[in-house]
Amino acid sequence: MLPAAGTYHFPWEINSASVSEGMTLRTFGRLHSYDLVCSQATLTAQHASVQYCCRVCTKFVEPFQALLGSQYIVLGEAEYEEGEEIVLKARVFTCVEGINLQLLEKAIEEQRKYFQERQKNLEGSTT
Repeated sequence: MLPAAGTYHFPWEINSASVSEGMTLRTFGRLHSYDLVCSQATLTAQHASVQYCCRVCTKFVEPFQALLGSQYIVLGEAEYEEGEEIVLKARVFTCVEGINLQLLEKAIEEQRKYFQERQKNLEGSTT
């Protein structure tokens, strides 16, 4: 069986209570570090004046060409590891260097609005 499609979460939302273990999600960030021995990468993203980090397990997507400093999009499942920190088990780990992050963020917001409106319409039609 294929994993769920995954909804977009901003990197600053990943370590919040809205992400539960086993949840399939998509996120993005700049590749800050990559440890081939441990199969772990760290993505970073700037929001306002805060830098957010997201750990990614790359065991299922190796081997790949790690380009430190490049933008990546990851699709995977959230798992809690030591210290209650979320680690994404990557199923897809794609370099998207040159992407316009402002447009990506705007597209994610628009997609969320669309899904919320659609959900309201579905709930309204069943009552």
